[in-house]
Parts: sequence; C-alpha cells; structure tokens
Amino acid sequence: MGAICQDVVGRCSFIDVLEEAVLVHRHVAVALRDGTRFIDLVVDVVTENGEDYACFRARERVPVTEIAAATRADPHRHP
Repeated sequence: MGAICQDVVGRCSFIDVLEEAVLVHRHVAVALRDGTRFIDLVVDVVTENGEDYACFRARERVPVTEIAAATRADPHRHP
C-alpha cells in the first residue's frame, strides 16, 4: 500500500485514516513536512483549541497539519 498524502486526500479524510489506525491498533510510517520520518503506534487523535493532534505511543503528539503522509507499517520489519 502506498503512502496516503494529506494534501491529496484532504485533512478530514486524512484524520479518518489516523483514527482508523487507532481503532485497529496499527503502526504507521509517518512523514512530516520537515522531512522527519518515524514509525509508531497511533494511540489517539484529539482536537484542542481548533487544532488536531495525532498522539503516538513513543513520541509526543504531532499537529496533524505537520504530517505530510502516512502509510501502514510493520514495526518488526522496520527499525
């Protein structure tokens, strides 16, 4: 499966993808707009003061607007 790009699918649909990952306990490979990449488990998606955040198990929450793309990931196959 290819990466799901927020700029292609739109913010609402992208949030739906992140929320689905929460429901099925799926790790995702995340590409941030600044070039940072990581694999982690999405544990929640929250809205505070009009800003949406993706909350991950092993790192601090990230504003959804800073995420360029995400795709399914197998944490055992990627460091």
